[in-house]
Amino acid sequence: MVGPNFDPPVAPGDRDYRREPVAQTGVADGVSQEFRYGQPVASEWWRSLHSPVLDAIVARALAANPGLEQARATLRQNQDSLRAGYGVFFPQVNASAGALREDFNPLPGVFPHGTYNLFTLSGTVSYTFDVWGGQRRQVEELRAAVDAQRYSLAGAYEMLAGNVVDALIAQVAYRAEMDATRATLVLLRQQVRIANAQATAGTAAYSTVLSLQSQVASTEATLPPLEQKFDQTDDLLAALSGTTPAAFSEPSLTIAEIHLPQDVPVTLPSRLVRQRPDILVAEAELHAANANIGVTTAAMLPNLTLSGDLGTNSTQLGNLLGPASAFWSIGAGLTQPIFHGGTLYYQHRAAIDARDAAAASYRQTVLTAFQQVADTLLALGHDADALAAQTEAVDAASRALRLIQANYLSGIATYLQVLVADDQYLQAKIGYVQAVAQRLQDTVALFVALGGGWWNTPAATHG
Repeated sequence: MVGPNFDPPVAPGDRDYRREPVAQTGVADGVSQEFRYGQPVASEWWRSLHSPVLDAIVARALAANPGLEQARATLRQNQDSLRAGYGVFFPQVNASAGALREDFNPLPGVFPHGTYNLFTLSGTVSYTFDVWGGQRRQVEELRAAVDAQRYSLAGAYEMLAGNVVDALIAQVAYRAEMDATRATLVLLRQQVRIANAQATAGTAAYSTVLSLQSQVASTEATLPPLEQKFDQTDDLLAALSGTTPAAFSEPSLTIAEIHLPQDVPVTLPSRLVRQRPDILVAEAELHAANANIGVTTAAMLPNLTLSGDLGTNSTQLGNLLGPASAFWSIGAGLTQPIFHGGTLYYQHRAAIDARDAAAASYRQTVLTAFQQVADTLLALGHDADALAAQTEAVDAASRALRLIQANYLSGIATYLQVLVADDQYLQAKIGYVQAVAQRLQDTVALFVALGGGWWNTPAATHG
């Protein structure tokens, strides 16, 4: 066949995603994550978070999301286009029937003038020889388009699951932050009342009251943005689940009910290029562009066609099937493009340019994929360090609060000092919640960056 044969790009020879391999994270909140290189990613990786509520919402989204159904329908469309493309390998057979009434006067004065009826019944068979393989390259291009859409569907499947889990983690974190913020406001308002009483009694400056009132206002100002983010995340979950915000039931879930996976499978770099959907889409698009070079090459070469006709015609309908009415023809045609104003040549050049662009796009997709995996592996290490520091802050604030409460009961600390310690503890708790959520979200990002386990899920790759 004309045109270059397609060879899948060679996988990078990297044995790891970073110069210094990342084997595990530090211990944070009592958990260290171990990275299991070469271990397969489960098809339903989100179940490793051990949250039945989360599992149910992901299942609902995968069953009802319109974007996923659109991707399935597009895959079926491409598959049908491929089946239609196979038709070029078979003879084209057509049948026709016609009736004609004509007033005929070929040579006035020589042949008699008359009105005739003509009935025709015929069949036509034609076959174009794929001498140069251009039609086979065209079908190859269609097959590559099916592959590209199949991998696009797998990518949509994994991205949807990742978005749902990420949104749920964000939502439960916003709820925990709002609860801590409201508890902080209760304490701050108590501080304002105590400071007011002390200022009235002349035992404290009124500037203390103003400072506390300013702190209350500043803390209150942080609550509406959190509420807005919470509501927007709820609406996002509704859309991802294929329903309207009004019909969506807010999940009852806390951040403590989402458990961090300790053993995290990590696909080897050599396998990532064979499993990550966007890389496979880029490879399929490169395959299609490569096949199109053969299509445009064949368009510049001679084209051989065989055709034949068999039928009958008669001026009387009753004689249409008689042997005297039969006719037939058979012939062959050879067409060689001579001059098309450079169209065919530059179409061929454009196909080569498209293949080069697709090859560069493939390489960029691979580099981006490796970067994302390396980034998330590193991020999980930083997340563990940040969470460990935030856990220490919560522990220190908790110990300080207990000490001040004991001093207050002993009469050597004021209630205002107790409230200040409560506020510091709650602020540390907000930071802790944010650190926990970030660690969970980066774990989800790693699963998505590895391509998930879509190849173990038939529903993700079939229309």
